[in-house]
Amino acid sequence: MLYIFGGLPGTGKSTLSAALASELRATYLRVDVVEQAMRVAGLRVEGPEGYIVCYEIAKQNLRLGLEVIADTVNPIHITRQAWRSVAESLEIPFVEIEVVCSDEREHKHRVTTRITDIPGFTLPTWNEVKSRHYEVWDRDHIIIDTAHQTVDESLMALRELLGLKSKIVNGLS
Repeated sequence: MLYIFGGLPGTGKSTLSAALASELRATYLRVDVVEQAMRVAGLRVEGPEGYIVCYEIAKQNLRLGLEVIADTVNPIHITRQAWRSVAESLEIPFVEIEVVCSDEREHKHRVTTRITDIPGFTLPTWNEVKSRHYEVWDRDHIIIDTAHQTVDESLMALRELLGLKSKIVNGLS
C-alpha cells in the first residue's frame, strides 16, 4: 500500500505521517529530508527533483512488498497524479490523505514556533506558507483536520478512516 500524504507546512502532516509509519513499520519518505540532503551534496533544488527521487525510492520499496508512506506538501495536481502513477504502475493500492489545520490562528502559531528536525533545513515563514500555490484536490481523499487535536487524536481518526484500528491494536500490522 502507498499512503500519499499532502498538506501545507505546519498542518501536522510530518508528525502524523511519521507516527503512522512507525506503527505500520512502513518505509517513510519525507521530501524535505531528500531535498536537504541534495542541497548538502551541493545540488540545486528548484523544482521537482526531490519528488522524483522519492517516486523512485517508493517504487523500489513497493516492489519489495513494503508499505510506503510519502510525506510531501503535494501542492499541485501533477504531483498528486505522479504519486498515484507510482502505485498504479505497480498495481499497488494507494490512499491519498490531506492534512489540514482549519484554525488559521493555530496554524500560524505552529508555523512560527516550530523548530526544524532536519539539520540545516530552513523552515518556511508564515507569509511563505500563506502565499504558497496550493491547488484544491480534484479527487476523493481522506482529510484529517489537526486543529484542536492532539497527535494521538489525529492518528486515531486517521486509523478509523483507513480501517486500521483493529489491525494495529491487535498487532497484525
